[in-house]
Amino acid sequence: MPASLSLINGDILLRPFRFSDSVGLYYAVRESLKELKLWMSWATEGYTEMAAREYITLARARWDERTFYAFAITRGEEILGACTLSSIHAIYRFCNLGYWVRTSCRGYGIAGRAAQLAARFAFENLGLIRVEIVIAVGNQASIRVAEKIGAHDEGILLNRMVIGKSIYDAHMYSLLPSDFGLAAQL
Repeated sequence: MPASLSLINGDILLRPFRFSDSVGLYYAVRESLKELKLWMSWATEGYTEMAAREYITLARARWDERTFYAFAITRGEEILGACTLSSIHAIYRFCNLGYWVRTSCRGYGIAGRAAQLAARFAFENLGLIRVEIVIAVGNQASIRVAEKIGAHDEGILLNRMVIGKSIYDAHMYSLLPSDFGLAAQL
């Protein structure tokens, strides 16, 4: 994992999670639990600092394996949220982009800027040609982010997501290299 990797947009910085981020991640999740638990299976009342440490350990290992990229969204040393590139398909060269921002930082365009930085990283560093944003029907906050950054609305996918014990249809949005002035490369 490149220790010095950082992606910057204005006052926010995306970087790989550090082991020292576990307390900050824990507090960001706990602050935002009411909103997160509606859309993230891992966000439960039982979320602990140990869960944050375990997530960071797993995320760092998967980064080294090039199968999962978890970025801390930061301003200074404060953890504002997370942005991930997951479900990376090596043959068809696409992935899923996920994002969340702590409750006290919502409404300032942070998730959108982080999503754009992560997507650009996917195109420039991972050789991907498509980034998908799959959002459960009803998750209006995430839909607004996708729309604000100009992601392509590709419709509704039936029974696309499982969150906890519920099945959801999902909006499919995508970003392409051309959205960033880049050419898709094979």
